Amino acid sequence: MVKQRSIALCIILSLVTCGIYGIIWFISLTDDTNTVWGKPGTSGGMAFLLTLVTCGIYSLYWAYKQGEKLDEAKQAKGLAAGSSGILYLLLSIFGLGIIAYALMQDSLNKLA
Repeated sequence: MVKQRSIALCIILSLVTCGIYGIIWFISLTDDTNTVWGKPGTSGGMAFLLTLVTCGIYSLYWAYKQGEKLDEAKQAKGLAAGSSGILYLLLSIFGLGIIAYALMQDSLNKLA
């Protein structure tokens, strides 16, 4: 079951905890996206581990795949879907990953 989260609270907690809550949010986003996508995917813990091992390179791939999964889940529910993967990838490349997280959470809140 996907839990709806307050985007503003998640951003504030990420900033106040110097990114520690951002890690928890990253893991939750991954697991929740896999739940709404309805297919098995990389777990949140494994995605975080791969991000650490690859010094952040995996997070770019992760952002793109998250967008594809969310777009596919939106289409299955009859919602409008675009090319979110490219948007999330570009935001991550330019250092705006927290905005990508917020957009992902917004999509998950709508799908929940």
